[in-house]
Amino acid sequence: MKMNYVVLGTNDMEAAIGFYDALLEGQPVQKMRPSDRMTYWVGADFAFAVALPFDGEPATNGNGTMIGFEFDAPETVKELYEKALKLGATSEGAPNQRDPKFSAYLRDLDRNKICLSG
Repeated sequence: MKMNYVVLGTNDMEAAIGFYDALLEGQPVQKMRPSDRMTYWVGADFAFAVALPFDGEPATNGNGTMIGFEFDAPETVKELYEKALKLGATSEGAPNQRDPKFSAYLRDLDRNKICLSG
């Protein structure tokens, strides 16, 4: 079994698209926007999306909820962490070796917690 996809809620689709387009620029993913409510970034073995909640209620970030993005090297983690901060993300933990991986933690524009590791 493997994870099929991950979706994070957003209250501002255009801001979320701008953030993740810039963050994932140069990575092996293709953006797909099947509707105004959802946008995907899809790779060979990976699918990530941001969505306006289906029920029409505001998106909220989950306390204790986090998703992780795996990259090829610690240098990529450092570069993307700095890029995310410049794009408006907030730090939840600077890049560092954390057993068993090199990782960094931040919150996106909607305060969703993400981990970058490599």
